[in-house]
Amino acid sequence: MNEPFLLSALALAGVAAAWPRLSQRLALSRAKHPSLTGHSRMAKRVAALVPGYVYDEERFYGSDNAPPEVQARRRAGFTALAAQLGTRHEKSVALTRQAREAISDLQFTGAYRVPFQYSDYLRQHLAIGAFLQRSDGVTVTDLDGQVFYDLTGSYGVNVFGHDFYKACIAEGSARVADLGPVLGSYHPVVAWNVSQLQQISGLDEVSFHMSGTEAVMQAVRLARYHTRRKYLVRFSGAYHGWWEDVQPGPGNPLPPGHTYTLKEMDERTLRVLRQRSDIACVLVNPLQALHPNAAAPGDSALVDSGRRAQYDREAYTSWLKQLRQVCSERGIVLIFDEVFMGFRLGIGGAQAYFGVSADMVTYGKTLGGGLPVGVVCGRRELMKRFREERPADVCFARGTFNSHPYVMGAMQVFLERLHSEPVRVMLADQDGLWNRRAMQLNLALREAGVPVQVANLTSVWTVFYTQPSRYNWMLQFYLRRQGLALSWVGTGRLIFSLNYTQAEFDEVCRRFVMSAQAMQSDGWWWQSPGLSNKTIRRGLLREMLRHHF
Repeated sequence: MNEPFLLSALALAGVAAAWPRLSQRLALSRAKHPSLTGHSRMAKRVAALVPGYVYDEERFYGSDNAPPEVQARRRAGFTALAAQLGTRHEKSVALTRQAREAISDLQFTGAYRVPFQYSDYLRQHLAIGAFLQRSDGVTVTDLDGQVFYDLTGSYGVNVFGHDFYKACIAEGSARVADLGPVLGSYHPVVAWNVSQLQQISGLDEVSFHMSGTEAVMQAVRLARYHTRRKYLVRFSGAYHGWWEDVQPGPGNPLPPGHTYTLKEMDERTLRVLRQRSDIACVLVNPLQALHPNAAAPGDSALVDSGRRAQYDREAYTSWLKQLRQVCSERGIVLIFDEVFMGFRLGIGGAQAYFGVSADMVTYGKTLGGGLPVGVVCGRRELMKRFREERPADVCFARGTFNSHPYVMGAMQVFLERLHSEPVRVMLADQDGLWNRRAMQLNLALREAGVPVQVANLTSVWTVFYTQPSRYNWMLQFYLRRQGLALSWVGTGRLIFSLNYTQAEFDEVCRRFVMSAQAMQSDGWWWQSPGLSNKTIRRGLLREMLRHHF
């Protein structure tokens, strides 16, 4: 046999041996979202290269090269807005400034409320308060007695209204008062809560934790423990808490360890799940149905008008059913992370709403009746934390405050009231009611001639913008002036509690339109003929490169 032929044969044999792994790797790459949200390592590298710089006063008002007369309108509008907010909320602002020196969360949220280039000037000249003194119905009141319609949703906790949770906490605390904060042993309400959660989730066993993040961590640990596989699959843009494995990319100081971030609603992702034998579990956050493959929206990243959202229930249901089938075929644990959306979609949560059963479900937020909690519900064979045949092989998970009597008492009241007539009324025709309300606001905004629209998944909304602009993030401050309270992410997320009457919603709608009209009048939505989202992004890239080099 001649030598060239032998070498060629060996080379072909090497390629043939390596091909299965190369093919798997290629399939994995194709299943990732092409944006940075799908490539967490690359996103982390890019984030490290973004230079920190701030706009001076001239650039703050003219970053889109608006003519002097437009900049003058913006300056006058901003000055008036800052003066009104500072005067009207003087006590709330003063305490916020004082507390910021010692509360790192306030420093973070204050710095990232708007795109970083504008943040320094804005914080110097426009202050808002972070302190409140009371809540009533669908409103909150600050230290100055100023009343806001609450669109924060308490980060998802407030599904049924502030008064509902005040009652859960008060009544639940009274039920367990004789035992008090005794930890380790259980109050009898725990057994009742477990039976209710078994019925609601359709799953066998329950474990309690102190937060939604902790619940997701334990669900993933158990999936890895029982499948003896390392990797979890999350979908591009989805949020599952702030721990390393499920928050890859910017915001996480460590590189992703054993996480694949894949495209949602994509056949190539299903192909990866079918091919690989190292995947322990798939995490699904139902909120992603509103903006698949996009990160949770916030005004700190609102550098242009590219943000979009649209909810297609039929398409997302079809996707979940395909996902369920593949996970069943491959022995992959399907985990529904309902920490945020749980009970907002109905008593049975996303499983009942979409008609798809999960192997494990995590809850949090609202389930504690207003107190902090995390819960994992799962199939019996997945929840066990030890192996009797190997007594040293355990999946340890405990917490000092798990099953705290006061939390369990509030949870019992919450679960009881979940089946009450007022709650049944609030949960009835959710899609229809909130879709009609979104259409009402969108129509009013179009008639007002402002470049703003909303998209919704029932009572969770986001705002998007219909013409290119670098100043859309300013809307949050005009909304605040009209007495509409938003969380620190601004117009990225509006969360309505379900106790909003039509009259109260009508008033929110009126104030929202007035805010947009005032912002437009002040010149923030001026548009040059050649401005587009692409030219804005290119301009920002050139700007960053100049500052970097």
